[in-house]
Amino acid sequence: MLTASVAALYCVFALTRYHTFHTSSYDLVIFDQAVRSYAHFQPGISIIKGVHNGFGPHFSVLGDHWSPILATLAPLYWIYSGPQTLLVAQAVLFALAIPPLWIFTRRAFGGGQRATAAAYLVSVAYGLSWPIAEALNFSFHEVAFAPVLTAVALERLQAGRLRTALIALAALLFVKEDMGLFVAGIGLYLAVARPRTVRKQLLTGLALIVVGFADTYLATYALVPAFGGRANYYWAYTALGQGVPQAVWHLIVHPASSLRLLITPRVKLDTMLFLFGAFCFLPLRSPIALAAVPLLLERMLANLFPNWWVTDFQYNAYLVVVLVFAAVDGAARLDRWWARARQRIDARRGQPGAAASAQPGVTAPAVTAPAQAVAAAPAQPAGAGTGRVALLCAIAMCVVAVGLIPQFAFGAALHPSFYKLNARARAAAAAVAVVPSGVTVEAVNHLGPQLSARDTVLLWERLHVRWAPWVVADVRRRQFTFASQAQQAQRIAFLERSGYRVVFERKGYVVLHRAGASASTGTSGTGAG
Repeated sequence: MLTASVAALYCVFALTRYHTFHTSSYDLVIFDQAVRSYAHFQPGISIIKGVHNGFGPHFSVLGDHWSPILATLAPLYWIYSGPQTLLVAQAVLFALAIPPLWIFTRRAFGGGQRATAAAYLVSVAYGLSWPIAEALNFSFHEVAFAPVLTAVALERLQAGRLRTALIALAALLFVKEDMGLFVAGIGLYLAVARPRTVRKQLLTGLALIVVGFADTYLATYALVPAFGGRANYYWAYTALGQGVPQAVWHLIVHPASSLRLLITPRVKLDTMLFLFGAFCFLPLRSPIALAAVPLLLERMLANLFPNWWVTDFQYNAYLVVVLVFAAVDGAARLDRWWARARQRIDARRGQPGAAASAQPGVTAPAVTAPAQAVAAAPAQPAGAGTGRVALLCAIAMCVVAVGLIPQFAFGAALHPSFYKLNARARAAAAAVAVVPSGVTVEAVNHLGPQLSARDTVLLWERLHVRWAPWVVADVRRRQFTFASQAQQAQRIAFLERSGYRVVFERKGYVVLHRAGASASTGTSGTGAG
């Protein structure tokens, strides 16, 4: 019930943003075109990405990021082919991380009423967490698959079910090329974690580290270029060197400056504080948090691409599940520590310490399981906790999640205006309605998604005119890739001089049509303005 309710709320949030023109071509149209291509048994072609970024109109998104898992969404496009499908799919995938999180939490806290209540509170804390809110706020991305796969892997590892965990981790490698780093991080956690929860845990951890790094290297330097991309396209570490060997050497030779890079500029530190603070810094008490280290280093060691460092966008959603699982484990460890401390205090006072299993709401571990099941089950530390401290930690995480809502994306949904079309949005809808179906259109960034289901959408941009038969522009506000509103107005004037005719104009929106224009898309153009 909780999972379905959270999925429904996510859908309402995402679809409301779509219908009020708050989504964008970069990146929703990119993924919409790619998944539609998969649905037609083509290799994930995104013309808007290829043309705008100079790769050509037949560019596959596999040349941008190694995310073949997106092809699994293709059957949904046989039901409804449009960006809304991706928004709903992402909402459901994010919510599906809740059942394994609930199970993990209840088991970690010992079972019983307190653990059950805590499991629901932690699930709510995840559901309302700001990284998920910001990911939903920025349309759709391949990160949609990461929380549920990570949650399944960590829960199955806790349960001692290595095979299922490895299947989930293998699937993560198809989400994005840097998921190999994430898998390596989980391997690091397994290598150092105590108590052991799976057989040959150290060997498994070491194998995951090797496989993870090898996968990222293979995807970046072989698979992405094989699909028309460039291995160094997202190299953001020029302060460390011009490639991986130089960067690694710089980290070894100049550790102090490298550490400063992690918190320079200050926004990097702020983001990390929000990430761990969202869960009351409890992840710092758990080795599970080690799994987040490679992805954090990947982002925070960069000196380019400032979008990687901030709390906006989708990047933090890759880490939220690992951190909430680590927080649960940290709370369980804190609870056991507190129980042992109380026992020592009672012993000094000459009072008998109460057994953990005698506490109300705590279920003692079964002792009648078959030997094989016992060997596979997670070991119970000596001096199990009472569950009181763990429950308080769960309450605190939930309170913090609720308290942070107004500061992040979900805060907008608390206001009635979020759900209403204002005059500008109505003008946008009218402008979109002017464009016929089945044509090629250059559209301003925030109107492309409304056209993508029925038209071939290109980005209306600063550097090039693509000479599409239809252009949908916005001159009221500065738009993506343009330096100023004046530059946008100059582009409109240039198009009119070049044979385009204005067929719609309202509230800053301008629709232009070039009579007799070919429906085909040019990949080169003339800069104007």
